[in-house]
Amino acid sequence: MYGAAIDKIIYWLGKASTVAENDKQKKWIDLLIAYLQTGDLKKFDEYSIAWVQDTDSKIDGINGFIEVYLDAIGKKGSYESYVSIRDMEATKRLEAIAKEAQWFEDQSPLMPEHKKKEVKGIIAKAIHVIGESGDLAPTTAIGINLPNADWIRRDHGSKSVSLSNIIHSYNIASAQKGTLDEFGLNDEVKNRIKQHGNLASDLHTDMHECIGHASGQINPGVETTDKTLKNYASCLEEARADLVALYYILDQKLIDIGVMNTLDVGKAEYDGYIMNGLMTQLTRIKLGDDIEEAHMRNRQLNAKWAYEMGKKDRVIEFVKRDGKTFVQINDYNKLRDLFGQLLREIQRIKSEGDFKAGQALVENYGVKVDQALHKEVLDRYNKLGIKPYRGFIQPKLVAVMDGEKVKDIKIEYPESFFAQMMEFGKNYAYLPVKN
Repeated sequence: MYGAAIDKIIYWLGKASTVAENDKQKKWIDLLIAYLQTGDLKKFDEYSIAWVQDTDSKIDGINGFIEVYLDAIGKKGSYESYVSIRDMEATKRLEAIAKEAQWFEDQSPLMPEHKKKEVKGIIAKAIHVIGESGDLAPTTAIGINLPNADWIRRDHGSKSVSLSNIIHSYNIASAQKGTLDEFGLNDEVKNRIKQHGNLASDLHTDMHECIGHASGQINPGVETTDKTLKNYASCLEEARADLVALYYILDQKLIDIGVMNTLDVGKAEYDGYIMNGLMTQLTRIKLGDDIEEAHMRNRQLNAKWAYEMGKKDRVIEFVKRDGKTFVQINDYNKLRDLFGQLLREIQRIKSEGDFKAGQALVENYGVKVDQALHKEVLDRYNKLGIKPYRGFIQPKLVAVMDGEKVKDIKIEYPESFFAQMMEFGKNYAYLPVKN
């Protein structure tokens, strides 16, 4: 079905192999070619290990059929690819977190038997994306942690990247729109998010990818989550990684290691996360629909569970102002404790392969939507005249030649997203179109 396109991928990877930065980079490129030529999953494992072990290259990327979010049974990988160059300054923040990975694991609220005794090989970098395709375009992830195989993470480590130029673009776009002014509770909350929201978002992504996905361990003899948790595996894994980030973003440790200077950063993240999980992400689905996408389910699961479990102490409340609904956090420390409790339970579910408990969490908290609240959110959002998703155009890199040598690279952008899609369709449509 995909042979014509895969042949082109192999062709260009072959070209890349001839100009690899170093031997480590050449090794994983060649192993990726071998996998694409054969479909041998053992070759993909070898490629993944070699890719993790390449910590020197400034140019990096992934290419293949990797994430399974779009497959209900979590088996079929969707194609995705990116090429990137390292962001040296932002990487310092990530490396400061990765350096303390064992401390974060030791201090986490997980059951002792579910903690890793030795956290291995977390390679954390911030990158500038140069180009993306497949599931990463035109809407893109903001952080990636691979490989997905738990045994490779355990024995060889993982590579965590934060897509810093993408995050920066999202932050600028958000600041220029009226969502926060419409749904933010009051000036205190709005000003805190405006002042600290960008760093809070960066740190959340850093910890989600770097120490979130890499934390915890599956009990001996328990199968991988695609077999035990089945169609709920992706949602629960994203919820687990989010909860690690949420638990630690209100911790003095982040101030001590120099990645933030005030706990108000953590409060800004809590404000934004709860507002999004309980309200504003509903702008992405049609009235009457359930939540289907794994990341959206995870955010509502975490926010709604904390809301329900904290009701007695009024940790989070829905409040009405001038006929409009807002969320209000009354106790940030108790909310952190609730996030820790949920993290402990989801890690137990993963470690023990408890399908029924995982199913109950997702179905009870992550799927169903309050229809009256949903209608209100959509009505308020539609008046702002903005869209719930953002997409990106791709830069075009044009070689400036000096005879046979490339002396510079010129960056060009298309006139419009539509024009770029038409160009891609004309020049790079390698698969037959089905009628």
